[in-house]
Amino acid sequence: MKITKNHIIILAVALLASACELKPAEEASAEPEEIPFSAAYIENNDRYADESSPQDEGFSVTEELTAGRANAITTAVENASAAVVSIMATEPVQQFESIQDEFFRFFFGGQLPRENTNMGSGFIISEDGLVVTNQHVVGKDPSEIIIHTIYGDAYEAELLGSDELTDLALLRVKSDKDVYPFIEFANSDDIMVGEWAIALGNPFGLFDDGQPTVTVGVVSAINRDFRANPNNPRIYIDMIQTDAAINRGNSGGPLLNSDGKVIGVNTFIYTGGTSAGFVGLGFAIPSNRVDRIISQLLNRGVVTLDYDPGMEFTSMTEQLVYRYRLPYVQGLLVTSVNKNGPAYESGIMPGDIIVKIGPERVVSEMHARALLRDYEEGDQMHVELLRENELYETKMNLRQKISGN
Repeated sequence: MKITKNHIIILAVALLASACELKPAEEASAEPEEIPFSAAYIENNDRYADESSPQDEGFSVTEELTAGRANAITTAVENASAAVVSIMATEPVQQFESIQDEFFRFFFGGQLPRENTNMGSGFIISEDGLVVTNQHVVGKDPSEIIIHTIYGDAYEAELLGSDELTDLALLRVKSDKDVYPFIEFANSDDIMVGEWAIALGNPFGLFDDGQPTVTVGVVSAINRDFRANPNNPRIYIDMIQTDAAINRGNSGGPLLNSDGKVIGVNTFIYTGGTSAGFVGLGFAIPSNRVDRIISQLLNRGVVTLDYDPGMEFTSMTEQLVYRYRLPYVQGLLVTSVNKNGPAYESGIMPGDIIVKIGPERVVSEMHARALLRDYEEGDQMHVELLRENELYETKMNLRQKISGN
């Protein structure tokens, strides 16, 4: 084949193009040797270029990732966990359950003592070792109360006071230790439905691993009332509802907000008759109510009204309705009125039927006494009552009765 001028030109162009393609490849292959990986990493991440960066101080990538997982919930749990305690309360009981017990009673003339052990949770609220829990955790007359901390320490505790009506108890740790970790109360009036709710406690006795169990949910509702049960002396009003899992053993533990402060005391669950386990409905006594009750338990050992309503009352019953031909309604029948008290001054008379105290519909005497505990001397209490089938409203200015008149 004859090589023409055109063939030479095409060959020259092809060689030139090959040279142009090879040059960038050579530069690219040399680039990693000239620019170290660490320098490239710093160039692309300005936060590591500063001389005071955590990397220069030996801050590892693992530590950085761990710090990145921290949030308000983990911080709240970390700050509050040391103040959470497990509680074991022993209560003596007298009963006969077997032939051996009857044999003991017949020959020795006495009863065979037995003990009941309750398990629950609590939390420390002061550096001198005051502990809050539910009354049903410690019982009516415990012979021994032992608390366990997350550090594995066990201390005996004394019962300073308890209130069955509101289901709260106040303990004090008996130890030579000077200062205890504690958590503070939040203002439960500021609770927002939908905000984080963190439950800490000792469900099913799992506290032996050294840390309280943590469950997280939201505040599902507030101001939940549970009407009086004639077979249960406890009254639960203005309760906080949460879907944070609360199970057996959580009773008495704290319900925290995302700031790590106590918004309530975990108390019971509602199962709806489906099972004995948690189904998404847990309830806590609001912190403001807890604070009021334990202040009285600390100062007096019992809960009493600091005012005198100036009247006596009893629950409406079918017997009273039929006997005195009263309206068939739930409420309180006023049986007597002190002429020197607030009730008389507000116009309340014997025979009146009180149906509301404040905004709450009254269902029993126990319920009324629980409602009265939310008021203090100097408050004004709204009352609705029935008199001769007519509905009346009045206001009571709460104070001590005037004596000597």
